[in-house]
Amino acid sequence: MSGRYRGAGAARAVMLVVDVLAGVLGLWIALSLLGANPSNDLAHTVHEVADWLSTWARDLFAPSQSWLRTLLNYGIPALAYLLVGLVVAGWLRRVD
Repeated sequence: MSGRYRGAGAARAVMLVVDVLAGVLGLWIALSLLGANPSNDLAHTVHEVADWLSTWARDLFAPSQSWLRTLLNYGIPALAYLLVGLVVAGWLRRVD
């Protein structure tokens, strides 16, 4: 098993969850930057979930370029989830 998912079952579960959360945010960034049709069901659903996941960081930065605003307002939460997940998983591996 790769280093990212080794160790205690709880640590693996935490990493899996944060990977999915960051993946949804990354998918929305990609869809947005590529100009996905917002009325498409998949794009709409991914956008709603990404909005919910990034609520705490919404409009943290407000640059005039929409692509940069999207990258920052969804990318920062993705990185934060990954960082917190790594810390929590590391702690779980040590206590196990």
